[in-house]
Amino acid sequence: MTNPQILNRYTSDHNRATKTRIRLQIPKKYHQEPIVFNLASQHQLEVNILSAVLGKNAVGDGWFDLELRGKSENIDNALVYLAELDIEIWHESDPETDGW
Repeated sequence: MTNPQILNRYTSDHNRATKTRIRLQIPKKYHQEPIVFNLASQHQLEVNILSAVLGKNAVGDGWFDLELRGKSENIDNALVYLAELDIEIWHESDPETDGW
């Protein structure tokens, strides 16, 4: 389930460079879709894969622990993209390291 607070997180300054960490559950039906690639290419983000769990022979859901870096507005748009696909998102926020 997508946390609605995630989508309103970056309302103060959309051009501010920032980073955030999210965890995703990507359903099997999206295994052939370049979802992580789209976060980088379509939303102009730097995506660091911190960890990933994929079932043997791509059976079951995929789990990704990602760090997203870029403009706040682009991160917002990427989170909306994921929510529109109905991908579960868990957000880890650390006010000490948010932004750079």
